[in-house]
Amino acid sequence: MSDQIKHECGIVLMRLLKPLEYYQCKYGTAFYGLKKLQLMMLKQRNRGQDGAGMATIKIGIDPGKKYISRKRSAASNYLEDMFEQIYWHFEDVPEAQLQDAAWLKANKPYMGELLMGHLRYGTHGDNTIETCHPFLRQNNWITRNLLLAGNFNLTNVDELFQELVELGQYPKEKSDTVTVLEKIGHFLDDEVQRLYTWFKPDGYNNAEINDLIYENLDLHRLLRRACKKFDGGFTMAGLIGHGDAFIMRDPWGIRPGFYYADDEVVVAASERPAIQSVFNVHISKVKELKPGHALVIKRNGVWSEKPFMEPQPRSACSFERIYFSRGTDPDIYVERKKLGEQLAPAVCEAVGYDFKRTVFAFVPNTAETAFIGLMEGVDRILNRVKQEKILKLSEEEQGVNSKKLDKILQMRPRMEKLVVKDAKIRTFIAEDSQRAELMSYVYDVTYGLVENERDTLVLLDDSIVRGTTLRDSIVQIAARLRPKKIVIVSSAPQIRYPDCYGIDMSKLKEFVAFRALVELLRESGQEQALQDAYERCKATEHLPKDQLRNELAPVYELFTQEEISNKIAELVTPANIKPKIEVLFQTVENLRKACPGNNGDWYFSGNYPTPGGNRVVNRAFVNYMENRDERAY
Repeated sequence: MSDQIKHECGIVLMRLLKPLEYYQCKYGTAFYGLKKLQLMMLKQRNRGQDGAGMATIKIGIDPGKKYISRKRSAASNYLEDMFEQIYWHFEDVPEAQLQDAAWLKANKPYMGELLMGHLRYGTHGDNTIETCHPFLRQNNWITRNLLLAGNFNLTNVDELFQELVELGQYPKEKSDTVTVLEKIGHFLDDEVQRLYTWFKPDGYNNAEINDLIYENLDLHRLLRRACKKFDGGFTMAGLIGHGDAFIMRDPWGIRPGFYYADDEVVVAASERPAIQSVFNVHISKVKELKPGHALVIKRNGVWSEKPFMEPQPRSACSFERIYFSRGTDPDIYVERKKLGEQLAPAVCEAVGYDFKRTVFAFVPNTAETAFIGLMEGVDRILNRVKQEKILKLSEEEQGVNSKKLDKILQMRPRMEKLVVKDAKIRTFIAEDSQRAELMSYVYDVTYGLVENERDTLVLLDDSIVRGTTLRDSIVQIAARLRPKKIVIVSSAPQIRYPDCYGIDMSKLKEFVAFRALVELLRESGQEQALQDAYERCKATEHLPKDQLRNELAPVYELFTQEEISNKIAELVTPANIKPKIEVLFQTVENLRKACPGNNGDWYFSGNYPTPGGNRVVNRAFVNYMENRDERAY
C-alpha cells in the first residue's frame, strides 16, 4: 500500500502447561516461554509499529510475592527496547541460578506460565507508553486482577461508557480500551462476588473460597454478560490474576485469530504463520478461532473453545488478505496471486495488447505477490495471442518457418524492478511547498529501461487510499522515465467508505474515491445529491442503529466505477507531466471470487456487517458536510 495507513494490532497469548523445570530439562532453558513470546511478536511486527507490551503471570505464588509483571515500550525500536529491559533483570544472575527454574520463578519477574504480548498500531490518540497494551486493572483480590490486550474498534463506545457511569463507575478516561477493560472488569468482579456469596454460607473460610473461585469461575459466562452489547470488530485476550486466561473473537469474524495446543503449550495469535514458524507445526494443527467463540484456559491448564456470543454471518476483513497479514500464510498467498491474475484482461486491454511496448512493475513491495499473479494472467493471455499468430501463419501461403516462429515464441511480457522506495525522508519541518517536493523523492526509479515516449508503464499497487503518495511521489518519479502512458493498477477495489472495525480510515475527505465522487457531482451539476443525503442522515441520526441504512451508497450509484476511476486518474496526476495517467481498480465481485472466505468488504461496498457500521458512515458523511475534522466513532 503506497499510502501509509494504520491498522490492526497483533496479539499473542501463551500458556505453558508444564512447570518451568520441564522446559529447562527438555529445551535447556527456563526462558522457553519468554523466547517463544519474543519470536511470536517479532513474526507479527508488521501488525504494529507504534509500540509493544507484554505481561506475565506466575501461577501458584505465595501471597506477598509479585506474581504479575508487565513491560511496555513506545521507543522507535520498541521490541528490542522492551526485551532488553526484561532481560536486564537477569544480567547479574549467576549461571547456576540461571539454570534453576524454580529459583527464577520465585525470585525474578517475567518467569510466569501465562504470557501475553501486544503490538500496537494506534488508530488515534497519542503514541505514548500509556496507550500501549496490555492494560492492567489492579485489585488486592487475586481473582479480580485483569490484564487486557486487543485488536479492535467498537462503534458504540459512547453507549458502553454510559452504561459504566450508570453502574456507578467513574472511568478515568473515555477510550475504547479503558471502556472495554472496565466493562469486562465489572463483570469479573460480579462473577467473583457471586461465587463468594454462594460458597460463604457453607462454612468455607476465605482462603478456601479462593480455591473454589479458581475452579468455578466461568469465563464464558463472564464474557457473554460483558460483551453482549459490543458492536464492532475485535479479537481480545485477557489474563486473570489467579491464572485463568481467554482470547475471544467477534461474532462476525471481522478480526482474525488462530490457536494451537499440545501437551506443552496453548498459544493463540493474530496470524497463523507466526504459530507455524515459531512452534514448527503443520498448518493442519493450527485452528482458526471461530467467530463468536472464546478460547478459555483455566488455571489448571484445561482449555476449551465455546461460543460466548451468537455467531453472525461471516464478514472477515478482506484487507487482511489484500495487505495487512503477512503473505507467508499459504491461503493468503494464493488469494493475493488471484487478485493480480484477475486484473490481467483489463490491463491488457488498457495497453492495447502491445506487449512489446509495455513495461510491467509493482510498488510497493507488499504488492509483489499480486504482481506475480498479474504476470501469470498476462502470460496466459499472451500465449493465446501467440497461438493465434501461429495459426494465422499456418494458413498463409508461405507457411510456418523457423524464423517467423521463433519471433512469435520470443514474445514475452517485459517485467522490471522499476520503482523502489528510498530512505525515509522526514518532511515535518518543511513548509508545504517544500514538503511536496521532498515527498517526490520518497521513491526512486531504475533508469534506462523505458523507451522515451514509446513505452507504456504499468504499475501495480495493492490498494489506493488517499492517492497523495501516488500524486506527490510515485507518478512524478515514474514520469521522469518519460513513458508514453502510465497505467496505475490497484489489486483492491476503490475505497469509498470509512472503516470502524480496526483501520484508521474514518474521514471521508481523505479518500481519493470520495473526492472523485464530489468532483463528478460538481461537474455534472448534481451537487444537490450530497445535500439530500445529508438531510437523510440528519433526519435519521436519532433512530435505533438497527433501523439505519448507508445514506452515502445511493450517491455513488449515480456514476459507474469507470467514471470514478477516470476522475481519480485526474486527481492523482501532478501538474506539468507529459504521460497520460490511467487508473484501473479491482472490482468488488472479483475481490469476492479471490477471497471467498473473507467477504468483509464494507470499505469498498458500503455493506457494513454490524448495525453500528451504518451509523458510522452516516456520521462520517455529516462530519464532512459540516466541515468537522473528527472521527466518526
